[in-house]
Amino acid sequence: MAEKKASILWVDDEIELLKSQILFLEERGYTVKPASNGEDAVGLVKSESFDLVLLDQMMPGLDGLSTLVKIKEVDPSVPVVMITKSEEEGLIDEALRKRIDDFLLKPVNPVQILSAARRILEGRQIRETELSREYVEDFNIVDELRSQATGWEDWLNIHRKLSEWSLILDEFPDSGLMQSLVDQRRQCNIEFSMYVEKAYRGWTKAEERPLLSVDVIANFVAQHLSARKRVFFIIIDCLRLDQWLAIEPMLEPYYSIKRDHYYSILPTATPYSRNAIFAGLFPSEIASEYPQYWDETGSDEVGKNRFERPLLDKQLKKMGINMSPSLKYLKIYTADEAIQARKQVPTLQNLPLVAMVFNFVDIVAHSRSESVVLQEMLPDESAYRSFTRSWFMHSPLYDILKAISLQDVTVVVTTDHGSILGRRSAVALGDRATSTNVRYKFGTNLNCDERQAVRVKDPLDFRLPAGGVNKNYIIAKEDYYFVYPTNFHEYERHYKHSFQHGGISMEEMILPCVTMTPKR
Repeated sequence: MAEKKASILWVDDEIELLKSQILFLEERGYTVKPASNGEDAVGLVKSESFDLVLLDQMMPGLDGLSTLVKIKEVDPSVPVVMITKSEEEGLIDEALRKRIDDFLLKPVNPVQILSAARRILEGRQIRETELSREYVEDFNIVDELRSQATGWEDWLNIHRKLSEWSLILDEFPDSGLMQSLVDQRRQCNIEFSMYVEKAYRGWTKAEERPLLSVDVIANFVAQHLSARKRVFFIIIDCLRLDQWLAIEPMLEPYYSIKRDHYYSILPTATPYSRNAIFAGLFPSEIASEYPQYWDETGSDEVGKNRFERPLLDKQLKKMGINMSPSLKYLKIYTADEAIQARKQVPTLQNLPLVAMVFNFVDIVAHSRSESVVLQEMLPDESAYRSFTRSWFMHSPLYDILKAISLQDVTVVVTTDHGSILGRRSAVALGDRATSTNVRYKFGTNLNCDERQAVRVKDPLDFRLPAGGVNKNYIIAKEDYYFVYPTNFHEYERHYKHSFQHGGISMEEMILPCVTMTPKR
C-alpha cells in the first residue's frame, strides 16, 4: 500500500501568486489545498483533516490570528505555521498563546517552507524512532535493576524511571511501546510485592528503613517550622507519582522544586496512611495513645480521618514546636470549599503553618467504579494522568498555589497513598463482620490465597491495632482486588479495571514529597 501523503492547507489572500511554491511542495510528496481567506480555511478544516496549516497573518476580513483561533476550535491538534511580515514582539507572544507551532517571516522561499513542513511533519517520526532506541536501552536497564534489586532504594529508582517513561509514552500513543511498559511494570510489581512482604515487618521496627508515612512531618515540615519559616503543607489524597509528574511542569514557572520520595505504610488507605502522617505514629500507636482519635470500624470513610488536626497538634507539641498564632487546618472535598480556600489565601499570610487536604483525586478514583461515564473517560493509567493534568490546570488548587507563590513561604506538597488499576480478582474468605475494602480487609479469621495477598496473622507485626482475639488483615499484592465467593462474578465485573488502593504495589506505596520555594 502506498504511503499516505501529508496534507497541507495553505491560507493566503494572495494564494494565486504562490502556485510555484505549492508545486514545489507537491513535487516533494505533499498534497496542498489552497484557501484565499480565513472563512474558507475554517470551512475546509471542518470538512477534512489536515496535517499542517500554513497561515498568512495579514488578510482582509478574518485575519490570521482570528483564523487561528477558529481553526484550533475545530481541530486543536493540527499544527499551524504563521507567515507574517511583522516581527512585532506582541504579535508573536499573542500567537504563541494561541498555540502557534512556528513562525516564518516574509518574504519566504520554497526551501524555507519545505524545511518548516519537514520539521513539524517528519520531526515526530524521527523522534519516535529515537524514542524506541532510548526505550529499549532503559527497558534493559530497568530489567537489570529489577534482577539485582535488594533494597528500597532500588525499587524507588525503578518506579521513578517507569513513571517518567509513562509520561513520555503518553505523547506517542501509536508507538506500540506503552504495552511493553505496562507489562514490565506488572513484572516489577510481582517482585516488589515479594520484597515488601519480606521487608515490611523490619521497616516498622528498625531505624534503617525508607522514610515512611510516620516520618513525613518530621522530615519535610518540622525543619522549616523550627527555622521560623512559614509553611503550607498540602496533601492531595490518592495521588500517584506519575500523576504528580504530569502536573509538576505547570508549577515550575512559580517555584523552585525539590522532589523527594517516601513509602506509604500498609494498608495504603486513607484511615491508616494519612492518620499516620498527621500523628507521626503507626496505627497501633495511635489506637494505644489516642484511642479517642482512632476509629477503624466505622462505616464512614470520611469520619475515620476527622481527627487529623488534633493529631498534628500533638505531633508538633512532642517535637517541641510551639506556634503562635496556631496553625490553620483546611480539609477540602467540594469545588465550593476549594473556592473558599482560594479566597482565604491572602488572610493566611501571618500564620506559621497552614495544612490543607484536597480529596478530589481520591473521590474520582472511588467514583469511577460506580460511573459508566468515568469508566469510559478513564480506561487506563494514561487517561487517568491526562484527567489529573486537566483537573489541576483548571482547579482552585492551582490558583491557590499560584497565589501562595507571591508570599514568603515554603510549600510542601505530598500525598497519603497512590492507587492501582485492578486487573485480577482474588477470593477473600471471611464472615459478615469483615471490612468491605477491595484491596485490604480486616476481621476475624480471614483467609486468602497467599500468592495473591499478604495475610497478617498478628496485626502488631505490621504496627496495626490488634483489636480482639483472632483479628487479622489480608492485603492484596500486585493488581489483585478482593471478591467474596458469594456473587463472585457480579463483583468481579464491577471492580475489574477500577482504580483501588490499600494494597502492595509501587504505585500505591512509593510517593512524591515535594518542597517548593517561590521564585518571586
